[in-house]
Amino acid sequence: METAQRQQAAPGALTAFARFVLCGGGVGLASSFAVVALASWMPWVLANALITAVSTLLATELHARFTFGAGRHATWRQHAQSAGSAAAAYAVTCVAMCVLHQLVEAPGAMVEQVVYLSASALAGIARFAVLRLVVFARHLAQTAPTARAVIPCSSMGRASKAADSVVMLCRTA
Repeated sequence: METAQRQQAAPGALTAFARFVLCGGGVGLASSFAVVALASWMPWVLANALITAVSTLLATELHARFTFGAGRHATWRQHAQSAGSAAAAYAVTCVAMCVLHQLVEAPGAMVEQVVYLSASALAGIARFAVLRLVVFARHLAQTAPTARAVIPCSSMGRASKAADSVVMLCRTA
């Protein structure tokens, strides 16, 4: 009973996206300041790697507890998958900046910011989709309201196969 009370319903896509932007954006903003501060004590590349690892762990916890409505710690599997999606997003922004510098010899700061922020926004939308549909999908399936019916024992085999089909349909949707 206590577990059922602590578990909250999964938020809708729009609410989850707003929470994703709030949590991820907040962590990203704090990280940008932390990298600058840490880079005064160590090489920037090392500071960036350290802050990226810590911020990804923090953001994954926030997404598990708040964004996607789990209300509990993220699992190691969720942390690993989230790190993979963060690495892919990082790669997208790096590629965008490399392409910009290949196409424009000396882009201004404004152009660089537009390209970087555009790539970050696209990567963020893709990352949201991956987190919602893959990383935290099991939680969404577990907290979704389900209809229950009393089924006679003689028809349990057929009911089990039908239930398995419905679950598979829901997971692919």
